[in-house]
Amino acid sequence: MNQQQIVAVVGVHVLDTHVLRVESIPDGSAGALVDTIRVSPAGTAGGTGVVLSRLGAQVHSVGAVGNDPIGDTLVGLLAREGIDTSRLVRKPDVQTSASVLPVRPNGDRPAWHCVGANGSLTLEDIDLASVPGLAHVHLGGPEFLGGPAAGELLAAAHELGCTTSVDVLAPGDPDMLAWIADCLPHVDYLLPNDEQVLGFTGELSLADGARKLVAAGVGCVAVTQGARGALVVTAEQELEVPAYAVEVVDTTGCGDAFSAGFLRGRSLGLDLAASAELGCAAAAQVAQGIGTDHGAYTLDSVRTFAASTPRR
Repeated sequence: MNQQQIVAVVGVHVLDTHVLRVESIPDGSAGALVDTIRVSPAGTAGGTGVVLSRLGAQVHSVGAVGNDPIGDTLVGLLAREGIDTSRLVRKPDVQTSASVLPVRPNGDRPAWHCVGANGSLTLEDIDLASVPGLAHVHLGGPEFLGGPAAGELLAAAHELGCTTSVDVLAPGDPDMLAWIADCLPHVDYLLPNDEQVLGFTGELSLADGARKLVAAGVGCVAVTQGARGALVVTAEQELEVPAYAVEVVDTTGCGDAFSAGFLRGRSLGLDLAASAELGCAAAAQVAQGIGTDHGAYTLDSVRTFAASTPRR
């Protein structure tokens, strides 16, 4: 990997609609005022791609969206971030994946989600070899392809000389881990959250769960732990990195931002600890506003933030 890293973010692309200060759903046909309603590009591929692009990577989105106004909006927002969207396949018979996130005054954020076109993506829709100079493939949502197909995709990425990473969208469950097990030996970096690791493995200790995933074939497991920061485990190493002390507005997309920062750090030759620190710093940018595309930041500004901000 290098300074001009070229990345394909493959899989889940979503348009999020955020509604802030939702105190309740009005009865009948009544209405209620809220503070903010805005849309943002999201998903374990799309959201990660946004932050990677802001951190200086050349990003190509690969996935499926509907041939609908939601898709037009999502593609437009990704393009505004400098992402190449030419490999997003438009599916005529399904809608673009979308979520509505009503954020309560205490910060809770339940969600309504439509899987839409993400569920229709197949290997036939994906042509990694068409991306010139491709160095890294990030697969968001391998469960939609299934383990054998995801494994085939990631093996092809390795054959092209790329490194690989995976972020699972579904909650942690042993059956889900079994569903994607065939792809794990082809994963250089697995990027789950703490609940997923414990749910996938049945372990009571996060470190034990991460080690179990490494034993299943993953090269490195970098786990987000919310306000506690991140845990990184390989066959040879185990380390924790604390989160940064910021005022949290909305945690939507923080996991995707961590993934982007961590992967960008590795592309720049940073060690695992420094890469996890960059991931936590990128997540802190997103946590201070609404959506993955909150604010304006660059690799340099995130590094400056990390050097000057206390940890939790």
